[in-house]
Amino acid sequence: MSYRSPLEARIAKKTTKAIVDFNMIEDGDRIMVGLSGGKDSWALMETLDRLRRRAPIAFSLVAVNVDSGYKDFKHDVIAKTCEERGWEYRIEHTSIGDVMDDLLEANATPCSLCARLRRGVLYRIATEVGATKIALGHHLDDFIETLLLNLFFAGALKAMPARLVSDSGEHTVIRPLVYVGEDEARLYTKEVGLPIIGCCCPACGDLSLQRQRVKRLILDLEREHSGVKQSMLKALGNVMPRHLLDTRLNPSGELRDSVALRLDEEGQTLLQVQHARSV
Repeated sequence: MSYRSPLEARIAKKTTKAIVDFNMIEDGDRIMVGLSGGKDSWALMETLDRLRRRAPIAFSLVAVNVDSGYKDFKHDVIAKTCEERGWEYRIEHTSIGDVMDDLLEANATPCSLCARLRRGVLYRIATEVGATKIALGHHLDDFIETLLLNLFFAGALKAMPARLVSDSGEHTVIRPLVYVGEDEARLYTKEVGLPIIGCCCPACGDLSLQRQRVKRLILDLEREHSGVKQSMLKALGNVMPRHLLDTRLNPSGELRDSVALRLDEEGQTLLQVQHARSV
């Protein structure tokens, strides 16, 4: 089965690389895709379905939509689209929207709380449908935006993992679009004719939110210096703990130097072995 467009081929290639790099999908997996109805989750579902048909291993997909209970949310459109494309799906109706109104403090950002509540629902459903992996539609921009959000506003140097095992050890979360840009996901969803559905949350699209401010910052930097986003993503896989201030990563100077010396010695030994083999 050939790809239908250069864009689809490019996204498939990047997604395949992520799957291989982080060992995301194995033979016999049942992948539960978190399908919100937004561009990213649609792009993920379509891409995984295309890869499933071409893959040398067998795995299955089931799309799960968590309806937060907001009025006018078009869950019927999600159901119809999945049926038209032959995708197994499940829509879980919840009252997350009402719960958030009770729990959220004044002027607090609702997105993180909503994500945690929805994640709990997804974990429960994953067990019910027998899913071995939970696939979420976070893309390249989400990773670097999260990095800057934590850096600027949370005093932490972290982003999000491409593959995560839950604290209980029962669930594995994967993010196959880690190498795919938001612009690519948007274009692809439009190209394949999938309907983008808003979550109907009152805060959705609020440009005053911290994430939107960070998004604009990255956009401006990318316009001035092409390649900034790729550089930031590369940095997430090129961490140098000895150049940070976390004492949990940086023990005493004496120990640090001895560790560095040992690594240097091991490196020299490896080079000598390789040289001997080549002679």
